[in-house]
Amino acid sequence: MTTEKDKSPEAAENINLDGLAELASLVAAAQDALTDDMVTRMASAFSEGITLLDRLTRNEGLIHLLQELDRPENQRFLISLSNAFTAASRDIATAPPAKGGVVGLCKLGCNDGTQEGLRLVSLIAEHLSESMREMHRRGG
Repeated sequence: MTTEKDKSPEAAENINLDGLAELASLVAAAQDALTDDMVTRMASAFSEGITLLDRLTRNEGLIHLLQELDRPENQRFLISLSNAFTAASRDIATAPPAKGGVVGLCKLGCNDGTQEGLRLVSLIAEHLSESMREMHRRGG
């Protein structure tokens, strides 16, 4: 069995040239298979994708959000939130329409989890308000 060290420089050169020839054949086949319209659409899609990626990576708020979403507790929160959306969608689809009124609202307030849900929304709103006030105090 020969190793890379045992091969002559000419053999290594031939392998490299063979690889380049195969790559050139692949590119030529791809060019033959693509129409001008397909190439134009692909170039446009790549251009728009790179522009979007550039905008996203320059957005400090989005980068901060992505870093926060990477935290395990936030990932668990997002999983819980998505599960809640799915369950709520099923519940609304299978329940009769709400009749409305104060009595219906009072009954809703007595349901398990309603107060916890309102508490969650209230806490998020409280922290959001504090964060926005602090941001504006600092001149952001």
